[in-house]
Amino acid sequence: MKKKTIPHPIPYQGSKRNLASEILRYFPPGFATLYEPFAGSAAITIAAAVDGLGDHYHINDLNKPLMDLWRAIIESPREMASQYASLWHRQLDDPRKFYDMVRDDFNRTGRPDLFLYLLARCVKGSVRYNSQGDFNQSPDNRRRGMRPETMRMQIEGVSYYLKGRTTITSMDYRNVLEGVTLSDLVYMDPPYQGVCGTRDPRYLQDVPFSEFVRALDELNRRGIRYLVSYDGRTGDKIHGQRLPDDLGLTLIELYAGRSSQATLLGRNDVTIESLYLSPSLADEISHAPVVYRYTRGEQLCLMEGRTSDYR
Repeated sequence: MKKKTIPHPIPYQGSKRNLASEILRYFPPGFATLYEPFAGSAAITIAAAVDGLGDHYHINDLNKPLMDLWRAIIESPREMASQYASLWHRQLDDPRKFYDMVRDDFNRTGRPDLFLYLLARCVKGSVRYNSQGDFNQSPDNRRRGMRPETMRMQIEGVSYYLKGRTTITSMDYRNVLEGVTLSDLVYMDPPYQGVCGTRDPRYLQDVPFSEFVRALDELNRRGIRYLVSYDGRTGDKIHGQRLPDDLGLTLIELYAGRSSQATLLGRNDVTIESLYLSPSLADEISHAPVVYRYTRGEQLCLMEGRTSDYR
Protein backbone atom coordinates (compact mmCIF):
# COMPACT_ATOMS: atom_id res chain seq x y z
CA MET A 1 0.00 0.00 0.00
CA LYS A 2 1.42 3.36 -1.02
CA LYS A 3 2.25 5.67 1.86
CA LYS A 4 0.32 8.95 1.83
CA THR A 5 2.24 12.17 1.37
CA ILE A 6 1.95 14.47 4.38
CA PRO A 7 1.61 18.16 3.34
CA HIS A 8 3.59 20.83 5.19
CA PRO A 9 3.20 24.42 3.96
CA ILE A 10 4.86 26.03 7.00
CA PRO A 11 8.61 25.45 7.43
CA TYR A 12 9.28 25.76 11.15
CA GLN A 13 12.46 25.07 13.11
CA GLY A 14 11.81 22.52 15.83
CA SER A 15 8.90 20.99 13.92
CA LYS A 16 8.18 17.36 14.76
CA ARG A 17 7.60 16.58 11.10
CA ASN A 18 10.44 14.06 10.89
CA LEU A 19 9.39 12.35 14.12
CA ALA A 20 5.65 12.39 13.47
CA SER A 21 5.38 8.78 12.35
CA GLU A 22 7.27 7.63 15.45
CA ILE A 23 5.13 9.73 17.77
CA LEU A 24 1.90 8.44 16.20
CA ARG A 25 2.97 4.92 17.18
CA TYR A 26 2.07 5.81 20.76
CA PHE A 27 -1.39 7.15 20.02
CA PRO A 28 -4.35 5.17 21.41
CA PRO A 29 -6.54 3.29 18.93
CA GLY A 30 -9.40 5.75 19.31
CA PHE A 31 -10.06 9.34 20.42
CA ALA A 32 -12.51 12.09 19.58
CA THR A 33 -10.44 15.29 19.39
CA LEU A 34 -6.68 15.71 19.14
CA TYR A 35 -5.52 18.86 20.94
CA GLU A 36 -2.22 20.60 20.14
CA PRO A 37 -1.97 23.51 22.62
CA PHE A 38 1.49 24.50 21.28
CA ALA A 39 0.76 23.85 17.63
CA GLY A 40 3.60 25.61 15.82
CA SER A 41 3.81 23.81 12.47
CA ALA A 42 0.97 21.47 13.58
CA ALA A 43 3.02 18.56 12.25
CA ILE A 44 1.46 16.00 14.57
CA THR A 45 -2.11 17.14 13.86
CA ILE A 46 -1.53 17.00 10.11
CA ALA A 47 0.09 13.56 10.30
CA ALA A 48 -2.78 12.26 12.46
CA ALA A 49 -5.38 13.60 10.02
CA VAL A 50 -3.61 12.06 7.02
CA ASP A 51 -3.42 8.75 8.92
CA GLY A 52 -7.15 8.88 9.70
CA LEU A 53 -6.63 9.20 13.45
CA GLY A 54 -9.21 11.24 15.38
CA ASP A 55 -12.51 12.80 14.42
CA HIS A 56 -11.68 16.44 15.17
CA TYR A 57 -8.62 18.60 15.77
CA HIS A 58 -7.91 21.63 17.93
CA ILE A 59 -4.73 23.58 17.17
CA ASN A 60 -3.70 26.46 19.40
CA ASP A 61 -0.69 28.70 19.77
CA LEU A 62 -0.13 31.92 21.68
CA ASN A 63 1.39 33.32 18.48
CA LYS A 64 -1.78 34.86 17.03
CA PRO A 65 -0.34 35.70 13.58
CA LEU A 66 0.64 32.05 13.25
CA MET A 67 -2.87 30.89 14.05
CA ASP A 68 -4.32 33.50 11.69
CA LEU A 69 -2.08 31.97 9.03
CA TRP A 70 -3.33 28.48 9.82
CA ARG A 71 -6.92 29.69 9.62
CA ALA A 72 -6.27 31.20 6.19
CA ILE A 73 -4.52 28.06 4.94
CA ILE A 74 -7.23 25.72 6.16
CA GLU A 75 -10.30 27.80 5.35
CA SER A 76 -9.18 29.78 2.26
CA PRO A 77 -6.47 27.70 0.58
CA ARG A 78 -6.81 29.04 -2.97
CA GLU A 79 -6.67 32.65 -1.87
CA MET A 80 -3.66 32.03 0.36
CA ALA A 81 -1.81 30.15 -2.37
CA SER A 82 -2.44 32.97 -4.85
CA GLN A 83 -1.27 35.63 -2.39
CA TYR A 84 1.92 33.70 -1.72
CA ALA A 85 2.55 33.27 -5.44
CA SER A 86 2.21 37.01 -5.97
CA LEU A 87 4.75 37.77 -3.23
CA TRP A 88 7.15 35.11 -4.48
CA HIS A 89 7.20 36.50 -8.02
CA ARG A 90 7.48 40.12 -6.85
CA GLN A 91 10.68 39.32 -4.91
CA LEU A 92 12.69 38.18 -7.92
CA ASP A 93 14.17 41.57 -8.93
CA ASP A 94 15.69 42.20 -5.48
CA PRO A 95 14.94 39.39 -3.00
CA ARG A 96 16.75 40.91 0.00
CA LYS A 97 15.16 44.33 -0.32
CA PHE A 98 11.74 42.80 -0.88
CA TYR A 99 12.12 40.56 2.19
CA ASP A 100 12.94 43.54 4.41
CA MET A 101 9.92 45.41 3.06
CA VAL A 102 7.61 42.45 3.68
CA ARG A 103 8.99 42.02 7.19
CA ASP A 104 8.25 45.65 8.00
CA ASP A 105 4.75 45.35 6.53
CA PHE A 106 4.08 42.17 8.51
CA ASN A 107 5.16 43.76 11.79
CA ARG A 108 2.68 46.56 11.11
CA THR A 109 -0.25 44.49 9.86
CA GLY A 110 0.20 40.84 10.88
CA ARG A 111 -1.15 39.73 7.49
CA PRO A 112 -1.08 35.92 7.06
CA ASP A 113 0.25 35.96 3.49
CA LEU A 114 3.21 38.11 4.52
CA PHE A 115 3.97 35.79 7.41
CA LEU A 116 3.94 32.74 5.14
CA TYR A 117 6.39 34.40 2.78
CA LEU A 118 8.72 35.29 5.68
CA LEU A 119 8.61 31.74 7.03
CA ALA A 120 9.44 30.38 3.60
CA ARG A 121 12.42 32.70 3.22
CA CYS A 122 13.89 33.16 6.70
CA VAL A 123 17.07 31.46 7.91
CA LYS A 124 16.48 27.76 8.72
CA GLY A 125 12.73 28.38 8.97
CA SER A 126 13.56 29.78 12.40
CA VAL A 127 11.16 32.31 13.89
CA ARG A 128 12.81 35.07 15.93
CA TYR A 129 11.24 38.01 17.76
CA ASN A 130 12.75 41.08 19.39
CA SER A 131 11.86 42.41 22.85
CA GLN A 132 8.90 44.33 21.36
CA GLY A 133 7.48 41.15 19.86
CA ASP A 134 8.38 42.09 16.28
CA PHE A 135 9.56 39.42 13.84
CA ASN A 136 13.25 40.15 13.25
CA GLN A 137 14.75 37.05 11.62
CA SER A 138 16.97 37.57 8.58
CA PRO A 139 16.42 35.98 5.15
CA ASP A 140 18.32 33.03 3.82
CA ASN A 141 19.85 34.75 0.81
CA ARG A 142 20.78 31.43 -0.80
CA ARG A 143 17.19 30.53 -1.60
CA ARG A 144 13.94 32.13 -2.68
CA GLY A 145 11.52 30.03 -0.66
CA MET A 146 9.20 27.23 -1.71
CA ARG A 147 8.09 27.64 -5.31
CA PRO A 148 4.46 28.76 -5.75
CA GLU A 149 3.26 25.58 -7.45
CA THR A 150 4.71 23.45 -4.64
CA MET A 151 3.32 25.73 -1.96
CA ARG A 152 -0.12 25.52 -3.54
CA MET A 153 -0.06 21.72 -3.32
CA GLN A 154 1.02 21.88 0.32
CA ILE A 155 -1.67 24.41 1.25
CA GLU A 156 -4.47 22.61 -0.56
CA GLY A 157 -3.34 19.31 0.93
CA VAL A 158 -3.59 20.59 4.50
CA SER A 159 -6.97 22.18 3.80
CA TYR A 160 -8.25 18.91 2.35
CA TYR A 161 -7.51 17.03 5.57
CA LEU A 162 -8.37 19.71 8.14
CA LYS A 163 -11.10 21.96 6.74
CA GLY A 164 -14.40 21.56 8.59
CA ARG A 165 -12.74 19.40 11.27
CA THR A 166 -10.44 21.85 13.01
CA THR A 167 -10.84 24.42 15.78
CA ILE A 168 -8.19 27.17 15.68
CA THR A 169 -7.47 29.34 18.73
CA SER A 170 -4.78 31.59 20.16
CA MET A 171 -4.92 31.50 23.95
CA ASP A 172 -3.02 30.34 27.01
CA TYR A 173 -2.47 26.59 26.80
CA ARG A 174 -4.03 26.09 30.24
CA ASN A 175 -7.32 27.45 28.96
CA VAL A 176 -7.20 24.96 26.09
CA LEU A 177 -6.57 22.06 28.48
CA GLU A 178 -9.68 22.94 30.47
CA GLY A 179 -11.84 21.80 27.55
CA VAL A 180 -10.22 18.38 27.10
CA THR A 181 -12.37 15.34 28.00
CA LEU A 182 -11.62 11.68 28.72
CA SER A 183 -12.47 10.79 25.11
CA ASP A 184 -9.79 13.17 23.74
CA LEU A 185 -6.02 13.10 23.31
CA VAL A 186 -3.47 15.89 23.89
CA TYR A 187 -0.06 16.26 22.26
CA MET A 188 2.20 18.97 23.65
CA ASP A 189 5.53 20.29 22.40
CA PRO A 190 5.98 23.39 24.59
CA PRO A 191 8.87 25.83 24.70
CA TYR A 192 10.91 25.40 27.85
CA GLN A 193 12.85 28.01 29.75
CA GLY A 194 16.60 28.05 29.30
CA VAL A 195 18.87 27.89 32.30
CA CYS A 196 19.58 31.60 31.99
CA GLY A 197 15.94 32.42 32.66
CA THR A 198 15.64 34.88 29.77
CA ARG A 199 12.91 34.82 27.16
CA ASP A 200 13.68 32.57 24.21
CA PRO A 201 13.58 34.72 21.04
CA ARG A 202 11.91 31.84 19.16
CA TYR A 203 8.73 32.31 21.19
CA LEU A 204 6.50 35.17 22.18
CA GLN A 205 6.23 33.71 25.68
CA ASP A 206 8.05 31.04 27.67
CA VAL A 207 6.29 28.35 29.65
CA PRO A 208 7.81 28.15 33.16
CA PHE A 209 8.79 24.63 34.15
CA SER A 210 6.95 24.62 37.48
CA GLU A 211 3.78 25.94 35.87
CA PHE A 212 3.86 23.28 33.19
CA VAL A 213 4.43 20.50 35.74
CA ARG A 214 1.35 21.70 37.67
CA ALA A 215 -0.68 21.60 34.46
CA LEU A 216 0.41 18.01 33.79
CA ASP A 217 -0.37 17.02 37.36
CA GLU A 218 -3.89 18.38 36.92
CA LEU A 219 -4.32 16.38 33.70
CA ASN A 220 -3.22 13.28 35.59
CA ARG A 221 -5.81 13.87 38.28
CA ARG A 222 -8.46 14.15 35.56
CA GLY A 223 -7.28 10.96 33.84
CA ILE A 224 -6.58 12.74 30.56
CA ARG A 225 -4.50 10.94 27.93
CA TYR A 226 -1.56 13.00 26.68
CA LEU A 227 1.93 12.91 25.16
CA VAL A 228 4.67 15.49 25.74
CA SER A 229 7.82 16.24 23.76
CA TYR A 230 9.93 18.24 26.16
CA ASP A 231 13.65 17.59 26.51
CA GLY A 232 16.43 15.63 24.85
CA ARG A 233 20.15 15.37 24.28
CA THR A 234 22.80 15.56 21.60
CA GLY A 235 25.84 13.55 22.53
CA ASP A 236 26.64 14.57 26.11
CA LYS A 237 24.73 17.86 25.89
CA ILE A 238 21.35 17.89 27.63
CA HIS A 239 18.53 20.03 26.22
CA GLY A 240 15.91 21.10 28.73
CA GLN A 241 14.97 19.85 32.17
CA ARG A 242 13.62 16.34 32.52
CA LEU A 243 10.03 16.13 33.75
CA PRO A 244 9.81 14.91 37.37
CA ASP A 245 9.38 11.22 38.19
CA ASP A 246 6.49 11.87 40.56
CA LEU A 247 4.24 12.63 37.57
CA GLY A 248 4.35 8.91 36.80
CA LEU A 249 5.10 9.43 33.10
CA THR A 250 6.52 6.79 30.77
CA LEU A 251 9.68 8.10 29.11
CA ILE A 252 10.44 7.13 25.53
CA GLU A 253 13.59 8.33 23.81
CA LEU A 254 13.27 8.83 20.06
CA TYR A 255 16.18 8.83 17.65
CA ALA A 256 16.12 12.18 15.83
CA GLY A 257 19.22 11.67 13.69
CA ARG A 258 22.67 13.17 13.47
CA SER A 259 22.69 16.86 14.29
CA SER A 260 23.60 19.36 11.58
CA GLN A 261 26.24 20.88 13.86
CA ALA A 262 27.84 17.48 14.39
CA THR A 263 27.92 16.94 10.64
CA LEU A 264 29.70 20.26 10.11
CA LEU A 265 32.27 19.36 12.79
CA GLY A 266 32.77 15.86 11.45
CA ARG A 267 31.41 14.26 14.62
CA ASN A 268 28.94 11.43 15.09
CA ASP A 269 26.74 12.97 17.80
CA VAL A 270 23.09 12.09 17.35
CA THR A 271 20.08 13.84 18.80
CA ILE A 272 17.71 11.94 21.07
CA GLU A 273 14.34 13.52 21.87
CA SER A 274 12.19 12.61 24.85
CA LEU A 275 8.55 11.67 24.52
CA TYR A 276 6.51 11.28 27.71
CA LEU A 277 3.26 9.33 27.95
CA SER A 278 0.67 10.09 30.62
CA PRO A 279 -0.22 7.30 33.07
CA SER A 280 -3.67 6.79 31.53
CA LEU A 281 -2.27 6.58 27.99
CA ALA A 282 0.57 4.25 28.96
CA ASP A 283 -1.91 1.94 30.69
CA GLU A 284 -4.17 1.88 27.65
CA ILE A 285 -1.50 0.86 25.18
CA SER A 286 0.57 -1.29 27.53
CA HIS A 287 -0.50 -4.46 25.68
CA ALA A 288 1.65 -3.49 22.70
CA PRO A 289 4.94 -5.39 22.11
CA VAL A 290 7.89 -4.01 24.08
CA VAL A 291 11.42 -3.17 23.06
CA TYR A 292 14.39 -1.51 24.70
CA ARG A 293 15.66 1.65 23.13
CA TYR A 294 17.88 4.67 23.85
CA THR A 295 17.99 5.33 27.60
CA ARG A 296 19.73 7.56 30.14
CA GLY A 297 21.61 4.83 31.94
CA GLU A 298 18.51 2.87 32.83
CA GLN A 299 16.65 0.28 30.84
CA LEU A 300 13.19 1.48 29.92
CA CYS A 301 10.39 -0.72 28.67
CA LEU A 302 8.96 0.98 25.61
CA MET A 303 5.87 0.29 23.55
CA GLU A 304 7.14 -0.40 20.03
CA GLY A 305 4.04 0.84 18.26
CA ARG A 306 0.87 -0.31 16.64
CA THR A 307 0.62 -2.85 13.91
CA SER A 308 -2.07 -2.37 11.26
CA ASP A 309 -4.36 -4.56 13.40
CA TYR A 310 -3.79 -2.38 16.44
CA ARG A 311 -5.08 0.63 14.57
